[in-house]
Amino acid sequence: MNFGFYRVACATNDTVVANCSHNASSIIELITKAKENNAAFLLLPELAISAYTCSDLFLQETLLQNAQTELFNIAKYTDGICCVVGLPLKANGMLFNCAAVLSNGSILGIVPKTYIPNYAEFYEMRHFLGAVSSLKNIEIFNSQTGACISVPFGTDLLFTSCKNADFVLGIEICEDLWSVTPPSVQVALAGATVIANCSASNEIIGKASYRRMLVQSHSARLLSAYLYADAGTGESTTDLVFAAHNLIAENGTILAEAAPFEKTDGFIIADIDCQALLHERQRTTTFGQCYKNAEKTENLNYRRIELKIKPLDTQSNRLLRIIPQLPFIPQDKNNRAERCRQVIELQTAGLAKRLKHTHAKSAVIGLSGGLDSTLALLVTVNAFKKLGIDLSGICAVTMPCFGTTKRTYNNAVELANSLNVTLKEINIKAAVLQHFADIGHDENIHDVTYENCQARERTQVLMDIANQTGGLVIGTGDLSELALGWATYNGDHMSMYGVNVSIPKTLVKHLVSWFADDFATAGMQKASETLIDILDTPVSPELLPPKDGEIAQKTEDIVGPYELHDFYLYYLLRWGFTPKKIFALAKQAFEGVYDTATIEKWLKIFCRRFFAQQFKRSCLPDGAKVGTVSLSPRGDWRMPSDADSAQWLAQLE
Repeated sequence: MNFGFYRVACATNDTVVANCSHNASSIIELITKAKENNAAFLLLPELAISAYTCSDLFLQETLLQNAQTELFNIAKYTDGICCVVGLPLKANGMLFNCAAVLSNGSILGIVPKTYIPNYAEFYEMRHFLGAVSSLKNIEIFNSQTGACISVPFGTDLLFTSCKNADFVLGIEICEDLWSVTPPSVQVALAGATVIANCSASNEIIGKASYRRMLVQSHSARLLSAYLYADAGTGESTTDLVFAAHNLIAENGTILAEAAPFEKTDGFIIADIDCQALLHERQRTTTFGQCYKNAEKTENLNYRRIELKIKPLDTQSNRLLRIIPQLPFIPQDKNNRAERCRQVIELQTAGLAKRLKHTHAKSAVIGLSGGLDSTLALLVTVNAFKKLGIDLSGICAVTMPCFGTTKRTYNNAVELANSLNVTLKEINIKAAVLQHFADIGHDENIHDVTYENCQARERTQVLMDIANQTGGLVIGTGDLSELALGWATYNGDHMSMYGVNVSIPKTLVKHLVSWFADDFATAGMQKASETLIDILDTPVSPELLPPKDGEIAQKTEDIVGPYELHDFYLYYLLRWGFTPKKIFALAKQAFEGVYDTATIEKWLKIFCRRFFAQQFKRSCLPDGAKVGTVSLSPRGDWRMPSDADSAQWLAQLE
């Protein structure tokens, strides 16, 4: 299935300066290696056929003829792959530093270097001319056939196909990237999703980190994949050293890297997602605005050359990229701790501003002993400290009823006491039973009415206490619950400010864990132990009577594992992926954890619930966005409540 993935490679050939025959043989070996690894595209360095450090030998006809001859030899081996390779080429009495695009035995086009460096250790202007706009085609002589062929020439070339239009190749060469106005900016605006840079960048102290930053940031700015193939140790060391520092980046992320001097051939391979890149451009509307602005001053009518390139068959090939099970959470422990700190700071800042703006005298939180209300309380304590308000102004209300267990009740009490906030206990059983009597509901029928009456009674209590104390009700519901609609409308669905509104359930756990570690370090052992037990407690709304004193109603048994739902949520909202693609990614990410049938079952349920429950999200309380995914009807996600999920479910069928 074509999900927009393409396997691409960068490599550095074994170079002998001015020996085009040897260099071509090495290039052909790398093409074979790339094919063996199922790569559809291979990028090689600047002037790879001749070597970059030929100096005045570039003025020798023998070198130029041999480079041209070997170009045709290399092209013969490009069956089923696209290869970009650098060489010197002359036209109209001028010499150009070029990148040739080869595929299926043909030379599809030639792109000359735009910016020719002539400073410090570079003296390219001695030999090469920068790109000229008047040359649109050049004649190249094939000494083996005795025939000349006309090849498209220029910096206005894009290589793509109608069938796989998400892969659009643009070319620039070495210094072009390092310039103030890289040609790739215009190339990307013209439609290129993949920028390939044939380079010969010498190594000096500190240059590798700068080069990495340049490639990484440029891919982010262009919303593109950026491939960089560097010259290697075979170049002349008369004045310089080269290190085969090859890089593959995608939208600000380094997917693969051959560190300087790490590999002789610098061979790296990665699977880029061109479909995701196009979605990001569509989503980031300033990309289109830049196109409109450039259209006024630049010629964006690029020539498109037909390129037959195959997307990766994800059924036959495992993706060569990490598909994290928890996309909202960094895998590295140190990065994860830093992410938690930043998220908590964002939550705290949002709530502190709202408390200050409304002159709130108190904050009222329904404390259940579960994860979400625990996090809301911890963030509220931080906000009060930030504002210098006495913590007694935080009113934590525990409201036991039919489903409350001893474990969650005790944890709620212990946490409130250890944090020095005001604890208020209001047993709502009598009020709920009275309400059952008022509406004529049998208390022995444990249906949705039985459950929701409790949730709405709790919300009423919180709202009225907030009125009494001149405060705000702090919402506890999280992003995952909002996505699934796992909230009682006008019950726990409602608050005066929602601190967890953009926190997915999988991240809530890590945030509470971060607080537990922080408390332990600060000597607050009891609070830390309470948080650890809360983390070990099954997620539950506790609206049904316990069984043998234990929680009877486990949320994940009803709506499915939150780690799956957060995975679906991330790829549906952040990247707009189809259910088919999300399913394929989930199968790889959760291999050995969930079988195919389980992944499919919960994905169907997610799609159904996500569409059906939009009406709850359309009237959400305020709450600050902290990550890349938010369901606020005033911000990231505006969806009609009557939207139909049929087309999404049809894909899964």
